[in-house]
Amino acid sequence: MTKILAYPLSVIYFIFFGMALVIFHPIQWITLNVFGYKAHKTAVDWLQFSLLRCQNILGTRFTFRNKYTIDTDQPVIIVSNHQSMFDIPPIIWFFRKHHPKFISKKELGRGIPSVSYNLRHGGSVLIDRKKPAEAVAAIKKFGASIEKNKWGAVIFPEGTRSRDGHPKPFQTKGLLTLFAEIPSATVIPVTINNSWKTIRYGKFPMGLGSHITIDVHQPHKVSEYNALELIATIEKQITDAIVV
Repeated sequence: MTKILAYPLSVIYFIFFGMALVIFHPIQWITLNVFGYKAHKTAVDWLQFSLLRCQNILGTRFTFRNKYTIDTDQPVIIVSNHQSMFDIPPIIWFFRKHHPKFISKKELGRGIPSVSYNLRHGGSVLIDRKKPAEAVAAIKKFGASIEKNKWGAVIFPEGTRSRDGHPKPFQTKGLLTLFAEIPSATVIPVTINNSWKTIRYGKFPMGLGSHITIDVHQPHKVSEYNALELIATIEKQITDAIVV
């Protein structure tokens, strides 16, 4: 019965989801080219808020839990597990004071209204996974930009999304590169639960009634750790809090 209900609700959801992307695309262009980065970032933030509200059509709820005070006058590296594309809007919205920027595959830089534009022009980096040397060089340049502007770098070290919520082993190369290029950063470990349930049936229909939780764990200064020990520490923090 739930899956039957998911079909009409998914149609309504995709209509509003698509409208949000199409409406905010020219808004992004105008704000960036006329008013600059700050106005563009505000447009991107409110796009994420709109996408979260679109998810409410499916009965999706979001809970963000953070008991730590994290200064915004420093670069941060937000490290999270990855369950679906719906991990991204809540990260951008709830961490908006830290100016989250993403390491993304180059294919997402074209063809998606609003999303592709922001990835190309909002401070994120697009990499070609088939060219690892070029990817590392791009991540180094990205890290230098994060360090200089005191922004937030977001990385999903599992590499690919977990389709059933079970965590995949962390890949270390991207994290090690960011640690080296952003030595003054604070690492913010984040666990996301239940976003995989939004795509439990595949691309269509959407899953109904998911309660997506975003939990922030004890942050760590990059400068206070051996890099590999830090990776092991944050991987344990993140994966221990995953509920499947």
